[in-house]
Amino acid sequence: MSTNVSTTQELSENIIAQLETTLGQTIPFLPKSFLRVLSKTMAAVYILLYKYIGFGTLQGFVRTASAEPTTVNGKVFTPLYEWGELVGVGLPAPATRAELTINITVEVQSGTLPTGSQLIYPDTGVTYITLGAVLLDAPVVNTTIRAVADQSDGRGAGAIGNLEVGQIVSFANPLANVARNTTVTAQVVTGSDGEAIEVYRQRVLNRFRQRPQGGALTDYKLWGEEPAGIVTVYPYRSNCPGQVDVYVEATPESSGDPDGFPTNAQLQEVLDSINFNEAGLASRRPVGALVNTFSISRTSFDVTVTGLVVDDAATVQAQIIAAVTDYFLEREPFLVGLSVPPRIDRITVTSIGGLVDSIVSASNGIFSSVILLQAATSINTYTLGVGEESKVGTILFI
Repeated sequence: MSTNVSTTQELSENIIAQLETTLGQTIPFLPKSFLRVLSKTMAAVYILLYKYIGFGTLQGFVRTASAEPTTVNGKVFTPLYEWGELVGVGLPAPATRAELTINITVEVQSGTLPTGSQLIYPDTGVTYITLGAVLLDAPVVNTTIRAVADQSDGRGAGAIGNLEVGQIVSFANPLANVARNTTVTAQVVTGSDGEAIEVYRQRVLNRFRQRPQGGALTDYKLWGEEPAGIVTVYPYRSNCPGQVDVYVEATPESSGDPDGFPTNAQLQEVLDSINFNEAGLASRRPVGALVNTFSISRTSFDVTVTGLVVDDAATVQAQIIAAVTDYFLEREPFLVGLSVPPRIDRITVTSIGGLVDSIVSASNGIFSSVILLQAATSINTYTLGVGEESKVGTILFI
């Protein structure tokens, strides 16, 4: 059953009506009448208690628990984080700062570049500092910098600090003996954004549903998804005895790849997370199992819609493109004993045709057919394999 939430005014009027019935007389309609003031006060108390009880009830469920600090009897806690700690997930993954290697052009080979020298990337406003003193004893010297500040007051943490090889970072103030502009030569540590609250909430729910079992498939999935910037992992029993192959998908922001292919550093983070717990103890994977981490792969599909006739063609085509793109991006491998039905590892021309039909029919239009192509070959059904995800290549209307 559901409970209707009354307003303070409704409760006040209800109290007045009950008092009038009990006293057998009408209460004067004056704003400062004693009984009317009393009814307002009592109604406010009832509403306050109702809200406190309602808030407390919501904290008993992971789906509705608050992610904001809450004070009860002088103790400050965050209900959702408490659920995470209780089930063994820990706190949300924090944002990490990017670290880069740069080339510095030395104009006068003398002296030392001090540690903590500030540089800035003007396009994003991110400030970096050098992590160590550097002797200016060669025409070009290398050093490592770390993102420490940005314009959004994020202290430089997150994907905003990532740069590509060849981009230019400049010293914030001119320094003696070195050129102002430097060049990025490598990304040492990939910056990743902190874990979003709803992603963390889902991770807590998954841990309740998939409890650790001493090395089952679900364990590798839970361990592998702990590092920041990792979307999901797919663990498989390897063809080599005693080995487990784990395929990793990262966020485009953390990996710098639009398809979510992880960097080597992220693959190592996943491997370390599977091997060691938060305290650095090897208490996770079975001692006899060798774990391999690999990047996912993506298969691209082309979709052609023929004979489309509709009044507002541009709008309908945009809706079809959005719906079909979402369809392909949602496809992922199905792991027996780990993935939760319904299966979303099959790509069929029938399901894509259904999407197109629902959009076209809603606009009172018609179309002739949907053609699904993969590697220039027409197919009706495709099932994703090991570590494979899909995406739409092109969508044509002819």
